[in-house]
Amino acid sequence: METGYKFIIYEEQNATAIISLNRPDMYNALNAEAKLEVVQAIRDANKNSAIRSIVLTGKGKAFSTGQDLNDRSVQSSLGPVDLGQTLQNEWNPLINSIRDSKKIIIAAVNGVCAGAGISVAIACDLIIAKPLTKFVGAFSRLGLAPDAGSTYTFVRALGYQKTMAFFLLGEPLMAEEMLAAGLINELDENPLVRSIEYSTAINKLSPISTEAIKKNLKFAMDANFNESMEREMYAQRFLGRSSDYKEGLSAFLEKRDPQFTGN
Repeated sequence: METGYKFIIYEEQNATAIISLNRPDMYNALNAEAKLEVVQAIRDANKNSAIRSIVLTGKGKAFSTGQDLNDRSVQSSLGPVDLGQTLQNEWNPLINSIRDSKKIIIAAVNGVCAGAGISVAIACDLIIAKPLTKFVGAFSRLGLAPDAGSTYTFVRALGYQKTMAFFLLGEPLMAEEMLAAGLINELDENPLVRSIEYSTAINKLSPISTEAIKKNLKFAMDANFNESMEREMYAQRFLGRSSDYKEGLSAFLEKRDPQFTGN
């Protein structure tokens, strides 16, 4: 499929959009243009009513090693650089495009995941990783601090001390440790195939239901209990009036598979 993308590959397989980071010689390190392409691909998939879910993966041996350090926006040889601007204009919009996607995004982590590449993977809704994959938070070795939302996610999953050791000392966490901490969903020798199996199951669900579940869970991470309950009540009122609920209930009572339309 010709899409005009230079650094990624965008494919549609039935109702699943597959976005592949395509800089294998650079271990899928992302320059400014590559980040913008991922954002655009996610937008394209969200606009397409035939697409129900998205899989994000990498070509070659790595999922992503984060920032392309050869990119001009982060080069310090000509003087100080504003890495905050790089985050504001490039990384944060990429992470938020994943978090704000109405459609579920599954990360198929096929190999090493490092730096802000971890933030990209962790921002996804479901994560399937290859066994023995290394997750490396190597910011301190560059004289930097973790960014793109990774501190928020890791400290809640690992606690303060383990997160401190991970980012401060730069020792990798293996996929098995990430699984034990609840940061990823599953290990599989072929994470792309397994992710497509997940997406195939998701594609059969009501799209307005999956969107509401994602929004509610994201909201609940930041809200207190009562605020979360209010959000749940609002979503359930909306969904209960939908055609998809009527179809789901009928299918349950008739002992058949539902045919959801997103209405």
